Formats: sequence, structure tokens, C-alpha cells
Amino acid sequence: MTGGDRVAGAVVGSAVGDALGAPFEFSLEGSFSARFPDRSAGGEMCGGGGWEPGEATDDTQMAVHLAESLLERGGLDLPDIFARFQRWASDEPKDIGLQTEDVLTNGSPWDLAAAIHFQTTHRAAGNGSLMRATTSAVFFAGGGRQVTMDAARRIAALTHGDAAAWEGTAIYHELVRVALGGEDPLAAVPDTLAAVDAGHRERYAVVLDAGWHPDRATEFNGAVWPCLGSAVWALRHTTSFEAALRVAVDLGGDTDTVAAVTGGLAGAVYGLDAIPTRWTRPLHVPLPGGGGRTLGLRELVRLGRRLGRINQPRTR
Repeated sequence: MTGGDRVAGAVVGSAVGDALGAPFEFSLEGSFSARFPDRSAGGEMCGGGGWEPGEATDDTQMAVHLAESLLERGGLDLPDIFARFQRWASDEPKDIGLQTEDVLTNGSPWDLAAAIHFQTTHRAAGNGSLMRATTSAVFFAGGGRQVTMDAARRIAALTHGDAAAWEGTAIYHELVRVALGGEDPLAAVPDTLAAVDAGHRERYAVVLDAGWHPDRATEFNGAVWPCLGSAVWALRHTTSFEAALRVAVDLGGDTDTVAAVTGGLAGAVYGLDAIPTRWTRPLHVPLPGGGGRTLGLRELVRLGRRLGRINQPRTR
């Protein structure tokens, strides 16, 4: 498997997970397998809940805007990323998280908006910075552990003032980096945890432990800790991209984001060819704030491979 297959697998895999899970958001555990008990029957890209079959949500839309900023600006330009997110938020996306919407529309400067929101609400550990992180994880993978984890933190802080979200996104960046290099991201968990801020390390160690199960989560999986833990759990307890996505969606709750995170990680492990064509064929990403564009499989593959060609991206 080539590196290009892995980077395309990560970007497409995240979008596939997003679209696969979207119709089941806030569903009960087991709803996906109850509807699709026969894996060979197909039809899982069913749409529903306001989503067309194969339509990706805000998770992938924000990931694309993030990717395009990184590519067009030649590195990490935080004010540009924030401005693109603002344009997206003002262009009436079908779905946008309440916290993200407030940060992007409260009129505060890019470097203060998330902090002000956190100071006001004391709640900013949602999975919204994690859901969009696959494209930036691919872009910064060539820089090594410190570069990719630090970039993750800075991007997460644009919309999430709680450092728990920064650290969860940083962990995800590093696990994707390891997988893109052809190594086992599960084996890299201990070393990755050692690079996490000490104040957040123990809580992530719990949800990333080999013995943890999503049933033990103390928060809804819309929070960053159980979301990341569920994605790693799905990868750990399956042996294929398809199986990982099925168990991720079957957890219920915030299914689009849990599956998007799982899909990015599993796509980096198994590569593009492992993603079922019945899932990629209807995949499409309408792009509010993007000039009326809709991206399909071909555009996502091209985007992923462009991101993956960056070896040592510079930061500003």
C-alpha cells in the first residue's frame, strides 16, 4: 500500500463515516445493525434526517475548508482558517454545532472568540474540533509528532476554549500520523499519551485503554473524550474498515462525528481500496461558504493526495 492510498483513505474514510452516520444521529445503540443486519445486502448509505444518501455534514465541510486554507496559504494561517469557517457559518449550512456557531458569529476577533465563549459558558469540550481534524492531520504528518500535535492544538483553539479539546485533537493528529507511516496507531497510544499535557493525560489514558468500552463513558459521545475513545475502540476491536465503521455507527448518539473520526483513522490504516465502493459511489460534500461547490469522491481523493504531498509544512 502506498502513502497516497493511506492519505486518500484517511480523507475519504472520514467523509464516508460522516455520511454513513448522519442519518443515525441521536439514535439508540444498535439501530444501525437492526436496520442493516445483512452486510452483503448494501443500502447503508440510506440518507434520512434531512440528509441525502451519501451526503456529508458539517464535519467534512469544515475539514475541507481547513484543508483548502492549509494548501492555499502554504501552512498554518489561523486568521484565514477562522475567516473561512465564518463564511461557512454565515452561508446557512444544514447543521452547525451550537458552540461552534456562537464562536464564529459572536463578533469577537479570531484569537479571542473561543476563549470568550469558554469564559462565559465554561463548556467547550465538545468533539467539534476533533470532527474536522483528518485533513490537518494528513497535512502536518510529515512534520513529526511535536509539529502535528502543536498544530492540532492551535487549530482546535480557534473554536474550542477548553484545553481538553486541544489535547484530544492533538492525540488524533498523532495517531493518524503513525498510521500514515504504515505503523500501528494502537501501539503508539502510550508514547502519544506521554506527549499530552499532564493535566489531561489521565482522562485520555482511561478512554484509550485497551480494556475500555464506550459503555463506560461518563459523558455523551458528543464530548471529545468518549468520541475519541470510541473511535480507537472501534479500530481496536475490528479487522477491516467496513467493520470499524459499522460498530462505530452502531454505538448511537453522535454517530456522524464518531464515525467520521473512526473513518479517518481506519482509512489511514487500511487505505482507500478498503473502503466499500457502495459507500464511496454516492458520497458528496455540499460546501456552504465555498462558492456553491459540491465535492465528490474524485475531488476528495485529489484533496487528500495534495495534503499528503506536504512533507514539512511551515507555520506562521
